[in-house]
Amino acid sequence: MPQNISSNNAEKIHFMLRSTPPRTTFHQDMTEDERSIMLEHISYWMDKQNQGIALVFGPVLNPSAPHGLAIIEVENEDQVPKLIAEDPAVIAGLMPTEFYPMKAIIKK
Repeated sequence: MPQNISSNNAEKIHFMLRSTPPRTTFHQDMTEDERSIMLEHISYWMDKQNQGIALVFGPVLNPSAPHGLAIIEVENEDQVPKLIAEDPAVIAGLMPTEFYPMKAIIKK
């Protein structure tokens, strides 16, 4: 895979993660169980942000196709499926997540 044209660290590569909620109204009508799982999901990605892996993440409130979005920075592509598989929302089956390589341009 070609290296990104990002910042000062040529060893890091970037990916865009896209998570799909179970319904378009999910952010407005979560059950208590779903909300609990989503709080764990947020905590999980905040931890990844503190580790320098998740550069940015959050919900995209497109009325017809809401989704979660994250831009992550990793050393190799093999890390990405593991990060996704350990996400509490993915484990619970709430947020199937796909990922794509990204040629990120980051000012550091």
